[in-house]
Amino acid sequence: MTIRVVVAEDQGAVRAALVMILRAEPDLEVVGQAADGEEAVRLALELRPDVVLMDVQMPRLDGVSATRQVVAAGAAQVLVLTTFDLDEYVYGALRAGAAGFLLKDLEADALVEGIRTVARGDGMLAPSVTRRLIGTFARPDRAVGPEVRAAVEGLTPREREVLACIGAGLSNGEIAGRLEMAEATTKTHVSRILAKLRLRSRVQAAILAQDLGLMI
Repeated sequence: MTIRVVVAEDQGAVRAALVMILRAEPDLEVVGQAADGEEAVRLALELRPDVVLMDVQMPRLDGVSATRQVVAAGAAQVLVLTTFDLDEYVYGALRAGAAGFLLKDLEADALVEGIRTVARGDGMLAPSVTRRLIGTFARPDRAVGPEVRAAVEGLTPREREVLACIGAGLSNGEIAGRLEMAEATTKTHVSRILAKLRLRSRVQAAILAQDLGLMI
């Protein structure tokens, strides 16, 4: 299956390099290029790609705000790519619903694999930010509101199992193997969990599962 990608990056040379990397892969197709956040949103809504590769610092509309609009519209999965792993960028992107966050100093193979991972519906975080993210968001004393707890209680037993697996960092394929069900069924469960809990991304679901102390 071909993965359709929109590349949003304001620096022309960097954008050209990213496009060249992606076009070298037979399963990736660059269907659009954006030089600012507003254009990224427009292309996402118009083209409905599988993934938007989104820079954080862009003119007219920053990458976090653009991510929020793209995710809210259900237009695409968003993989944020930036030079700096500053907390405000990481947390802002994830709160906006980004499915992943990677740094620009990664190898080409890692970038390609990140896009494939996000397109499959799994989350992707740069290793350098994962530990800090968990330390900030996934604490035993972190409060979870009563409305969220009620929503989690409303999940089916199987959905709670899938949520716990997401919190453990398992991919859809790994969840399918652990719970002995088809991967397509796993994807359906993940989509229902996000809808029921009003979450924008798998990463947010993982954070919530850890906040709740769900175990597999």
